[in-house]
Amino acid sequence: MATKAVCVLSGEIVKGTVWFTQEGDKAPVQVQGSISGLGKGLHGFHIHEFGDNTNGCISAGAHFNPHNKQHGGPKHTERHVGDLGNVEAGEDGVAKISITDDVISLHGDHNIVGRTVVVHADPDDLGDGGHELSKTTGNAGARLACGVIGITK
Repeated sequence: MATKAVCVLSGEIVKGTVWFTQEGDKAPVQVQGSISGLGKGLHGFHIHEFGDNTNGCISAGAHFNPHNKQHGGPKHTERHVGDLGNVEAGEDGVAKISITDDVISLHGDHNIVGRTVVVHADPDDLGDGGHELSKTTGNAGARLACGVIGITK
Protein backbone atom coordinates (compact mmCIF):
# COMPACT_ATOMS: atom_id res chain seq x y z
CA MET A 1 0.00 0.00 0.00
CA ALA A 2 1.29 3.45 -0.90
CA THR A 3 2.15 6.12 1.63
CA LYS A 4 1.27 9.64 0.52
CA ALA A 5 2.25 13.06 1.81
CA VAL A 6 1.65 16.65 0.74
CA CYS A 7 3.35 20.01 1.26
CA VAL A 8 1.68 23.37 0.64
CA LEU A 9 4.37 25.94 -0.11
CA SER A 10 3.76 29.52 0.93
CA GLY A 11 5.82 32.68 0.52
CA GLU A 12 5.17 36.36 -0.21
CA ILE A 13 4.79 35.70 -3.94
CA VAL A 14 5.74 32.05 -4.44
CA LYS A 15 3.05 29.39 -3.83
CA GLY A 16 2.74 25.73 -4.64
CA THR A 17 1.73 22.19 -3.76
CA VAL A 18 4.05 19.20 -3.77
CA TRP A 19 2.86 15.59 -3.48
CA PHE A 20 5.01 12.66 -2.31
CA THR A 21 4.13 9.00 -2.98
CA GLN A 22 6.02 5.89 -1.91
CA GLU A 23 4.73 2.44 -2.89
CA GLY A 24 6.57 0.56 -0.10
CA ASP A 25 9.11 1.12 2.68
CA LYS A 26 12.13 0.71 0.37
CA ALA A 27 10.66 2.05 -2.88
CA PRO A 28 11.74 5.37 -4.42
CA VAL A 29 9.64 8.43 -3.60
CA GLN A 30 7.73 10.08 -6.44
CA VAL A 31 7.64 13.88 -6.05
CA GLN A 32 5.04 15.72 -8.16
CA GLY A 33 3.70 19.24 -8.05
CA SER A 34 3.68 22.79 -9.24
CA ILE A 35 5.16 26.03 -7.90
CA SER A 36 4.12 29.48 -9.19
CA GLY A 37 5.49 33.00 -8.75
CA LEU A 38 9.10 32.09 -9.51
CA GLY A 39 11.53 33.91 -11.77
CA LYS A 40 12.37 32.08 -15.01
CA GLY A 41 15.12 29.48 -14.57
CA LEU A 42 16.47 27.11 -11.93
CA HIS A 43 15.68 27.28 -8.22
CA GLY A 44 17.15 25.17 -5.42
CA PHE A 45 14.66 22.66 -4.02
CA HIS A 46 15.43 20.98 -0.69
CA ILE A 47 14.02 19.21 2.34
CA HIS A 48 15.11 21.06 5.48
CA GLU A 49 15.57 19.46 8.89
CA PHE A 50 12.71 20.97 10.92
CA GLY A 51 8.97 21.21 10.39
CA ASP A 52 9.05 24.63 12.01
CA ASN A 53 7.94 27.71 10.08
CA THR A 54 7.26 29.91 13.14
CA ASN A 55 9.87 32.43 11.95
CA GLY A 56 9.13 31.95 8.26
CA CYS A 57 11.35 29.62 6.29
CA ILE A 58 14.43 30.46 8.41
CA SER A 59 13.21 28.34 11.34
CA ALA A 60 13.20 25.23 9.09
CA GLY A 61 16.93 24.92 9.82
CA ALA A 62 19.55 23.49 7.49
CA HIS A 63 19.13 20.81 4.82
CA PHE A 64 18.01 17.44 6.20
CA ASN A 65 21.41 15.76 6.63
CA PRO A 66 21.31 12.92 9.20
CA HIS A 67 24.63 11.44 7.96
CA ASN A 68 26.59 14.73 8.14
CA LYS A 69 27.59 14.64 4.47
CA GLN A 70 28.57 17.47 2.13
CA HIS A 71 25.92 19.05 -0.09
CA GLY A 72 25.48 17.51 -3.53
CA GLY A 73 23.01 16.86 -6.29
CA PRO A 74 20.27 14.22 -6.25
CA LYS A 75 22.38 11.83 -8.35
CA HIS A 76 25.59 12.29 -6.33
CA THR A 77 26.71 9.62 -3.84
CA GLU A 78 27.84 12.43 -1.49
CA ARG A 79 24.73 14.45 -0.68
CA HIS A 80 22.38 15.45 2.09
CA VAL A 81 19.25 13.32 2.29
CA GLY A 82 17.29 16.52 1.59
CA ASP A 83 19.21 17.53 -1.55
CA LEU A 84 16.67 17.36 -4.37
CA GLY A 85 18.51 19.65 -6.77
CA ASN A 86 16.60 22.25 -8.75
CA VAL A 87 13.16 22.93 -10.13
CA GLU A 88 12.89 24.95 -13.34
CA ALA A 89 10.36 27.71 -13.90
CA GLY A 90 9.31 28.70 -17.39
CA GLU A 91 8.52 32.16 -18.75
CA ASP A 92 5.22 32.02 -16.86
CA GLY A 93 7.04 31.62 -13.51
CA VAL A 94 5.67 28.11 -12.99
CA ALA A 95 7.83 25.09 -12.19
CA LYS A 96 6.28 21.68 -12.82
CA ILE A 97 7.87 19.08 -10.54
CA SER A 98 8.39 15.44 -11.47
CA ILE A 99 11.21 13.85 -9.46
CA THR A 100 11.93 10.26 -8.47
CA ASP A 101 14.33 10.00 -5.53
CA ASP A 102 15.61 6.85 -3.82
CA VAL A 103 17.25 8.60 -0.84
CA ILE A 104 14.33 10.42 0.78
CA SER A 105 11.61 8.26 2.31
CA LEU A 106 8.20 8.47 3.92
CA HIS A 107 9.38 5.78 6.41
CA GLY A 108 12.37 5.05 8.65
CA ASP A 109 15.63 6.96 9.10
CA HIS A 110 15.24 9.10 5.97
CA ASN A 111 11.59 9.98 6.70
CA ILE A 112 10.80 13.50 5.47
CA VAL A 113 7.29 13.70 6.97
CA GLY A 114 7.13 16.58 9.44
CA ARG A 115 10.09 18.34 7.80
CA THR A 116 9.99 21.43 5.57
CA VAL A 117 10.28 21.80 1.80
CA VAL A 118 12.05 25.02 0.78
CA VAL A 119 12.27 26.55 -2.70
CA HIS A 120 15.15 28.98 -3.09
CA ALA A 121 15.73 32.14 -5.14
CA ASP A 122 18.82 30.92 -7.01
CA PRO A 123 20.03 27.76 -8.74
CA ASP A 124 21.55 25.02 -6.58
CA ASP A 125 25.11 24.49 -7.86
CA LEU A 126 24.90 20.88 -6.58
CA GLY A 127 28.06 21.32 -4.50
CA ASP A 128 30.22 21.96 -7.57
CA GLY A 129 30.17 25.77 -7.75
CA GLY A 130 33.37 26.59 -5.92
CA HIS A 131 31.56 29.16 -3.73
CA GLU A 132 32.12 28.98 0.04
CA LEU A 133 28.47 27.87 0.42
CA SER A 134 28.58 25.20 -2.33
CA LYS A 135 29.35 22.29 0.00
CA THR A 136 26.68 23.25 2.57
CA THR A 137 23.74 24.84 0.70
CA GLY A 138 24.57 24.72 -3.01
CA ASN A 139 24.67 28.53 -2.82
CA ALA A 140 20.95 28.51 -3.65
CA GLY A 141 20.19 31.87 -2.05
CA ALA A 142 17.15 33.20 -0.22
CA ARG A 143 14.23 31.03 0.85
CA LEU A 144 11.26 32.11 -1.29
CA ALA A 145 8.62 29.72 0.03
CA CYS A 146 8.31 26.78 2.37
CA GLY A 147 5.84 24.36 3.91
CA VAL A 148 5.73 21.38 6.24
CA ILE A 149 5.25 17.90 4.76
CA GLY A 150 2.25 16.04 6.17
CA ILE A 151 0.70 12.62 5.63
CA THR A 152 -2.40 12.55 3.42
CA LYS A 153 -4.75 9.87 2.16
